[in-house]
Amino acid sequence: MTTLAVLIPCYNEEAAIAKVVADFRCVLPQAQIYVYDNNSRDKTVEVAHKAGAIVRGEPLQGKGNVVRRMFADIDADIYVLVDGDDTYDAASAPKMIQMLQHDCLDMVNGVRVTQIQKAYRPGHRFGNWLLTGMVSFVFGNRFSDLLSGYRVMSRRYVKSFPALSAGFETETELTVHALELRMPIAELPTPYKDRPEGSVSKLNTFRDGFRVLWTILVLAKEERPMAFFSLLALFFALFSLVLSIPVLSTFFETGLVPRLPTAILSMGLMILAFLSLACGLVLDTVTRGRREMKRMRYLNIPAPPSDF
Repeated sequence: MTTLAVLIPCYNEEAAIAKVVADFRCVLPQAQIYVYDNNSRDKTVEVAHKAGAIVRGEPLQGKGNVVRRMFADIDADIYVLVDGDDTYDAASAPKMIQMLQHDCLDMVNGVRVTQIQKAYRPGHRFGNWLLTGMVSFVFGNRFSDLLSGYRVMSRRYVKSFPALSAGFETETELTVHALELRMPIAELPTPYKDRPEGSVSKLNTFRDGFRVLWTILVLAKEERPMAFFSLLALFFALFSLVLSIPVLSTFFETGLVPRLPTAILSMGLMILAFLSLACGLVLDTVTRGRREMKRMRYLNIPAPPSDF
């Protein structure tokens, strides 16, 4: 028998959580619905209990910490991860699950579709487009909504996911994990709506946007070290060559090196370029070994069931 778990991370969602639980219980009556509270200061826990959810808590603040705890605690064959703010369409869940099973996928990403400006603000749209484009350029163009909080995942995806991020950048980590292991994935457009009255977005466009950007850079360094350090080496080498041109020109004309500090700086930058290239070569070998280990761990977990 296939087991299904709906995982709902939430913080101060008293106004929305009861409807989220009720909607998913209606479309997925066979699922266990878990609400993980992240230090809410309102009545979220009480409301979730009354709605019939299994309520647990995570004291470490941040969505990434909640996701780590949920993935560690819950055993199921299929997982539905959805934010507790009642902005995602519960009716899309059965379609996403059917797609996951029919095509033997490890993740189906819910792509947000809405015409409501207030629900999906222009700043968030632009940031999502920019960050999604960066991830596509570095890791592969297989996702169109990097920051979606609505995903259906297989057990082998969840139990092989390292969950290292602490905050909203966890969506980036979820995406890159699937791209790095070249897992079978798909996307499904899902309606996206405005928050109910009394629910406030916890996402800060600039602060969390920069955190996601930093996460992308860190993951690029860790997962694509050869490309990352090669670009760094190219920068140092070009800077060194630019500084060396007047020094060499004067030397060939006069046989003197009057700009000794510039010559030393140029030489130092060229040394840094070669060191960066060497770091890339060494770390690329290490990363390949890590990727093979993660792949073997992933293959040790049963594939998604197809008898739902």
